[in-house]
Amino acid sequence: MTDDREKGIQLVREMIPVAAADVENGLPEGAFAHELSELSLVNVFGRLWAREGLDRRSRSLVTLGILIALGSTEELRIHFAIALQNGVTREELDEVVYHASGYAGFPAANTARIIGNEVFGDEG
Repeated sequence: MTDDREKGIQLVREMIPVAAADVENGLPEGAFAHELSELSLVNVFGRLWAREGLDRRSRSLVTLGILIALGSTEELRIHFAIALQNGVTREELDEVVYHASGYAGFPAANTARIIGNEVFGDEG
């Protein structure tokens, strides 16, 4: 097991404990694009999230802004939860969505609002 993979596993265990086993085990051999979860584990979590330049809370805020701008709905679902785990408050998450509307556009921010409602069980 590589050092970056070990770092990635540790970070996932801390930030998304409910998904840790799935991420650690990856997709079954032969599944379509089965190596993608391993690439994410090693490169995104093991290398980028483990860097010392920003704390996890800051990385969550940056990541959410990027995901909102890209319209990455599936990733937003998990990163809203990661942000809470990393100390970002619900009120701050509201502000991220509001702020994104000015830079990424209203449709992207509204999509993030809808995903947030689903993740947090809010109505409206």
